[in-house]
Amino acid sequence: MSVRVDVWLWAVRIFKTRSRSTAACKAGHVRVGDDRAKPATPVRIGDRVRVRIEGFDRDLEVTGLIEKRGSAEVARANLIDHSPPRPKAIDVGYVPMREPGAGRPTKRERRDLTRLRGH
Repeated sequence: MSVRVDVWLWAVRIFKTRSRSTAACKAGHVRVGDDRAKPATPVRIGDRVRVRIEGFDRDLEVTGLIEKRGSAEVARANLIDHSPPRPKAIDVGYVPMREPGAGRPTKRERRDLTRLRGH
């Protein structure tokens, strides 16, 4: 037995809507095994599904096949997440901004900015 990959990703709550799941498949952000997956690509129990979301890869193993979106507990029971933990957000500190309407910086202001940034 198998289920469409876009339906499965939506049902296990990887994507909030089915249309986003389908769009990710069409854009090439979903892989089943080592191959890019079209929305209708079937997934079976034991398959590895890799999804790129917001710049991070999620590595999922299919442990159950569901077609209807249920609770988060049901979703967790149908996959194993082998993804590494997401890196912590980098604090860039204070970033100076120019006043609106101030125009383009002069050569002297550009040199001061590069000195301030430490380049």
